[in-house]
Order: sequence, then C-alpha cells, then structure tokens
Amino acid sequence: MEDSFEPVILAMCCQWCSYAAADLAGTMRLSYPPNVKIMLVPCTGRIDILHLLRALENGVDGVFVSGCLLGDCHYVNGNYKATRRMAYTKKILSEIGIEPERVEIYYNSSAMGPQFAQTCRDFTARIRGLGPIYRKLAA
Repeated sequence: MEDSFEPVILAMCCQWCSYAAADLAGTMRLSYPPNVKIMLVPCTGRIDILHLLRALENGVDGVFVSGCLLGDCHYVNGNYKATRRMAYTKKILSEIGIEPERVEIYYNSSAMGPQFAQTCRDFTARIRGLGPIYRKLAA
C-alpha cells in the first residue's frame, strides 16, 4: 500500500519570478508531477508561518515556497523574510514531531523553467520518501 502513496504538494510561488518559471516549464513542455499544486502569491515575504502550518494541517504532505533569487526580490527583501520564516517553521515542526523536511524554500528567476520542474520532481520524491503526513498528525 505504501508504494502507491502519491503525496499532495503545495508550491507557493511569487508572481514575479517563480510563477513565471512554472509557466515557462509548462510552455517548454517539461514534465513535473501532477500532484504539485501551484498557488500564486504576490511575494514570498507575504507568506506567514501559519499559512505553511495550516496547509500541513489540512492534508498537504509537503509545502515548498519558491521566490525570486536572493537579492532580486521585486519588493527588495521579501525573500529574505520568507527565508527566516521558513527556518522558524522548520524549528516548530521539529519540536512537534513532524519532519522539517516537509517544508522548503527555493529561489528561481523567471527564466529558470527547467530548474523549477526539477525542483518539483526532487521535492515530490523527498516527500514520497517521508510518507503521508496523516500518520504524524494522528499520533
């Protein structure tokens, strides 16, 4: 039964770079797992820790945030804020007994379609290896 596990992945992508990278991956017809659901956000700096925790609480097996390259944020320092929040989120998850590897942050420019597709494949494989989150939440 465990071999058939397909994780539900949420990708929170900034509208300026990462969402464009996802769009480019699609335009280039690059494949990535269909279980990656993309959510458009204005900037990764707007993502709160509660957004990440709520996604996991509501059945998402893994969440990754994808923003502009460090130093190239359209809102100057939004991706630095997101980086700090991600580190804190990982700390909270670790303290409550959930693998911190279930959340991650990546940086993509709008021209990095192939890298975005590879990120989706790699993160999905990571979460598939961790197994479903409902076992952790039920314990």
